[in-house]
Amino acid sequence: MWDYSEKVMDHYRNPRNVGKIDDADAIGQAGALSCGDELKIYLKIENDVIVDAKFQTFGCGSAVASSSILTEMIIGKTVEDALKITNEDIAEELGGLPPEKMHCSVMGHEALIDALKNYTHTNNDNVSEKVICTCFGVTERMIIEAITENNLTTLQDVTNYTKAGGACGRCKGLIQELLNKYSKSGVSTLTPAQKILKVNKVIEEIIAPELQKDGGDIELIDIQDNEVYVKLHGRCSECKKSTVTLKAFVETTLKDKVSKDIIVIELKD
Repeated sequence: MWDYSEKVMDHYRNPRNVGKIDDADAIGQAGALSCGDELKIYLKIENDVIVDAKFQTFGCGSAVASSSILTEMIIGKTVEDALKITNEDIAEELGGLPPEKMHCSVMGHEALIDALKNYTHTNNDNVSEKVICTCFGVTERMIIEAITENNLTTLQDVTNYTKAGGACGRCKGLIQELLNKYSKSGVSTLTPAQKILKVNKVIEEIIAPELQKDGGDIELIDIQDNEVYVKLHGRCSECKKSTVTLKAFVETTLKDKVSKDIIVIELKD
């Protein structure tokens, strides 16, 4: 029996925003009935703000709960802010999910990205849509995104997050190749836009709060390839050990959370 949080059970028993929007401005889909889980999400967007969201899903309790909480998370957000939401954010909002059920939060994230991709008419063409796991219809792009966004390192991790490799197992060799190439020790696959969003999120949610505890602060100025330009404020800007702070904390955190190739450069007035 899986250990579910009270919030997961609440959203499973009392799902919010179930249904469809007939005049939806964006529709996204993820999963497939043949695989046991399918999600379709409908968005109503006005002035780039998501004013309504509904979903239809077929799947387990975790799939229902993930879809339900996702609609609550995105209503009222701009398209840009909604694009920043990750599957980890969905799972965290639910109070956590068992590792074996993380693919449900990934499915929610995939459906949201699919809807907003169709709305904004943008697409990341750097990674192919080649199907790696034919049993569950998992593409190369889905596996790479799961690896890079969640720091996955093992085949079991990938299966937990995407289902890939969980049936006949013939795709495990291909999955391992992707792990070797794109895991934390491999090459970052973030597009420039994705990198900017992720760096900004790490600075706002992890780095800045820590510096603010000691009366300091940090401001993201620019990103050029792997070079991140920042300004330190408050006590941090006056501290003689600011270089240590930049390298030992700021740069190390960004290397860990975003890309091992990042270099942080301080800009001074």
